[in-house]
Amino acid sequence: MLLWIIGFSLLGSVGAIGGATLFLFFPEGIREILIPYLISYATGTLLGAAFLGMIPAGLNHAPANLVLAAVLAGIVAFFVLEKLVIWRHCHKSDCEVHGQAAPLILIGDAFHNFVDGIVIAAAFLTSIPLGIATALAVIAHEIPQEVGDFAILLDSGYSPAKALLSNGLSSIATLPGALLAYFWLAETREAVPYILAISAASFIYIATADLIPTLHRRQVSLLASLRQLILLLAGIATIAFFHLGG
Repeated sequence: MLLWIIGFSLLGSVGAIGGATLFLFFPEGIREILIPYLISYATGTLLGAAFLGMIPAGLNHAPANLVLAAVLAGIVAFFVLEKLVIWRHCHKSDCEVHGQAAPLILIGDAFHNFVDGIVIAAAFLTSIPLGIATALAVIAHEIPQEVGDFAILLDSGYSPAKALLSNGLSSIATLPGALLAYFWLAETREAVPYILAISAASFIYIATADLIPTLHRRQVSLLASLRQLILLLAGIATIAFFHLGG
């Protein structure tokens, strides 16, 4: 189980950085076209992992009122954190909050990736299919986020090499988060349902408060909107395949 957790934690951090780096080789015009579709797919994976995996798994091991209260409390907590500029997922280099300080982006990313590690470990401790589905959701939403973060760092005067190194170091925080959760949660299994509930809250919050509004802010045609919907549903279907199929 520990090898599963370490492997998918590294895939969720280093893999996302690698995918974002490759994506940056595309011409800017193509990136602008593709990002809304990546965000649409990522939104679907986040919602799918939360509602098809994490919340049902939590409900199987703890009273429904407590699990759902933890989800609600988590959403409120992430709202407060975002207001304090600890956690941001803006995908534009001219974002008001991001523009204030590039180091703050790296600190926020490190914190978020540390939490991602806890999320992945808690999911694997529940079941391997849930762990795989959760790690896939992490990767799907990290790639467009890292693309945006690269753009912000470059716009702030970072060289490409420094931006890559800085983002890579912040992403590695996933691994210590996963290891801490594995050794701690393995001893306190009764905490797992509530960790899953809070993890689901983070996924729901990112999807509904950040990613979906980003899609709505763009003026797109009816056909492009339909493509976004199809990719969102494809993200949900991917999670359903990995989790329910397992």
